[in-house]
Amino acid sequence: MGLPQGSLYTALELLIASGCVLGNAAAIAALRRTERLREPTFCFLASLAAADLLVGCLAIPLAVLVDGRVETSAGACLLSSCLLILPTLASVLSLLSIAVDRFLRVYAPLRYRRSVTEQHSWLVVAACWGTAVLLSFAPLLGWNQQSTVPPAARSPVSSTSPVSSTSPVSSTSPVSSTSSNSSSPPPSAAAACRFTDVISMSYLVYFTFFLCNLLPLCTMALLYGLIFRIVRGSLRARDTPGRSGAPHAESRRYLKREGRLAASLSQVLGLFALSWLPLHLMNCVVKFGGPPVPVAAFHVGILLSHANSAVNPVVYAFRIPRIRQAYLKMWSQATGRPWFSRPASSHSSDNGTSSKDDKL
Repeated sequence: MGLPQGSLYTALELLIASGCVLGNAAAIAALRRTERLREPTFCFLASLAAADLLVGCLAIPLAVLVDGRVETSAGACLLSSCLLILPTLASVLSLLSIAVDRFLRVYAPLRYRRSVTEQHSWLVVAACWGTAVLLSFAPLLGWNQQSTVPPAARSPVSSTSPVSSTSPVSSTSPVSSTSSNSSSPPPSAAAACRFTDVISMSYLVYFTFFLCNLLPLCTMALLYGLIFRIVRGSLRARDTPGRSGAPHAESRRYLKREGRLAASLSQVLGLFALSWLPLHLMNCVVKFGGPPVPVAAFHVGILLSHANSAVNPVVYAFRIPRIRQAYLKMWSQATGRPWFSRPASSHSSDNGTSSKDDKL
């Protein structure tokens, strides 16, 4: 890989990292400073924003460094690579918690209101992060490249091109100047830190992708499908002739509100899947002996996966009115300009219903 291409990749990563930090810091501040945003679902959304913030603060700098740019011991390189995986798994578990929470709200609303509190939600968030740490640190327990591949067989390719150590190196892959030397330094010696020199491709494909990403994504898609089915069925039941009155109207507002918020959160899930699937699929191509994948394609996949963390706060602002209002209020306080929310009775939401229904 030539210097201009590497410099462009690094510059784009730094730009995305800045967007991740600024956008998700604002999202977390809005969620914590606004009383109405301390409901259980928004606790999980704060967890997702924290994972995205960690992408900008930790994952992106490490992704650049474990590209053979620094020399470390094998243990330090392995730890850095595990930390690189942590935000992704935390994001998946946070998204799964959001989907389960929304399903319970429409499947058993009365029991949900009695049982689920903000404290319970933060306990679930802590469990998600604890699980993410255990799963991402599995390579430290032995499931790593060093334990499955003889040192002389390890490929000196870049970490951003996770090519299997037993596969031939593509002509576009950046080969180390010491690749002709089949001897490997002792584990305690400093060497160029590369992601795929320490992380097993079987861990990335079978464990990280199939078990920790694809299975939860399919589960979440099923849950959101059930949510929309329950909402539509309940609304049809309430549209039957002879049913009217304040309780009936309130029930309809609740169902419409839940349906809109579920639609917005499912878009966040869809963006996550579209952003991460290309990189995982390229790993599968390499793992199962497909055609060589160019390094530039891996760079694009990595940039796309990281960009998802910078885009999420923008999605929150455009799709979730409560968060949008919190952003505007924070902007007003920061700039000193007055901010006014329009009266609830004077305008309609984007869905054609009154703003009272739109308070997600």
